Amino acid sequence: MILLSPAWTSLLYLAASVCFILALRGLSSPRSARRGNLIGALGAVIAVVTVFLSVRLANIPWILAAIAVGSLVAAPVARRVKMTQMPQLVALFNGVGGGAAALVAFLELDHAPDPWLWLAIVFTLLVGAVSFAGSAVTFAKLQELITTRPILFPGLPVLMAAVLVAAVAAAAVVMATGSTALAVALLVLGLAAGTLLVLPVGGADVPIVISLLNAFTGLAVAASGVVLGNVLLVVAGTLVGASGTILTRAMAAAMGRSVAGILFGAFRGGSTAGSTVVSERPVRSSSPEDVAVLLGYAQHVIIVPGYGLAVAQGQHTAAELAQALEARGITVEFAIHPVAGRMPGHMNVLLAEANVPYESLKEMGEINGEFKTADVALVVGANDVVNPAARTSPGSPIYGMPILEVAAARQVVFLKRSMRPGFAGIENELLYEPQTSLLFGDAKESLAKVLGAVKAL
Repeated sequence: MILLSPAWTSLLYLAASVCFILALRGLSSPRSARRGNLIGALGAVIAVVTVFLSVRLANIPWILAAIAVGSLVAAPVARRVKMTQMPQLVALFNGVGGGAAALVAFLELDHAPDPWLWLAIVFTLLVGAVSFAGSAVTFAKLQELITTRPILFPGLPVLMAAVLVAAVAAAAVVMATGSTALAVALLVLGLAAGTLLVLPVGGADVPIVISLLNAFTGLAVAASGVVLGNVLLVVAGTLVGASGTILTRAMAAAMGRSVAGILFGAFRGGSTAGSTVVSERPVRSSSPEDVAVLLGYAQHVIIVPGYGLAVAQGQHTAAELAQALEARGITVEFAIHPVAGRMPGHMNVLLAEANVPYESLKEMGEINGEFKTADVALVVGANDVVNPAARTSPGSPIYGMPILEVAAARQVVFLKRSMRPGFAGIENELLYEPQTSLLFGDAKESLAKVLGAVKAL
């Protein structure tokens, strides 16, 4: 039974679209991100309810059962996932979206009345499959189920080109004949293309590829909206595609790289590959007490959090240390690199979760000029984003990447697990400078020891 007229359906779809736009606006800042999430969820609820009330649906029990199963799986996973694993979760959700769009297009093969609709179908089949397979590989890399280093083998570029040409040819034949068998072949070729696209990408670049695949999923969803004649899917998919593209470009710019260099840089040795090589060069080590003295008698301290802080779940201890220093009259700020936590906003959310005031979180462009006035820069689990090689070594894989100007501080203290390089697989010369000292150990445990020593001063 259809309970909503076309006019009411259009109005509700418009309301859902506005919710999605406001959600994106809210997600642009940690301060409003929670509200943005809720608004986006409201838009999704409006959209789903509107479909149930405006379309004559078959197999409603099966649909409700699928929604129930999906909710029972997704809700606990989303609640229990660690903040450090959020990129993996985003990759999974994104892959599921692309796969769902491809399946919808496949089921509509027998209902395409004109060539334009066939074009939308084959586009959705191919791009949705690419997004699904690529997202699965990014998840496996971030979860370290497979190596984070670029996976290369002889003939890979030729194989990628052959798969792409075969996919275009299969798409053309599907449009001409409506062959179900070739549509299946197109899906398989899309899966192969997505896998081959991501395999050569190094670990530090994977989050950028997730954002790119998110844009692919958005385009696939928009095309599936054309297939189904659903305006809301077109609007929502276009929003995701546009925002994913903008985010991809922003992340690539933050790394000082081009999107093409990120995807294909490994073929010419320019991808961030990761490394397990540990340096044996001498460095100046410190104890928690030594670091506490440096911090406790400083006037201006800048804390530089990195992925190591996130992995150790040390954000609350870092916030406590900042509060203890501020209680002594010391100015404390947090310097946030755009990709310090693997994805934009990741580090902001971690620190906001620990009740660090928003005004203490300074973005790279805002904080870089202040390092020269800082008595101590405390680097917690970061490496590549403070590596001067980005400015001084033209042959370096991170050359040209905007960095935090930690080297300008009077004293630099690194909290690191070991001398292992960062994702870029290169040494950080700043570690060997005379103003630099290192405190080795788990970031959370090291921060706790420094905090205790500061309180004992």
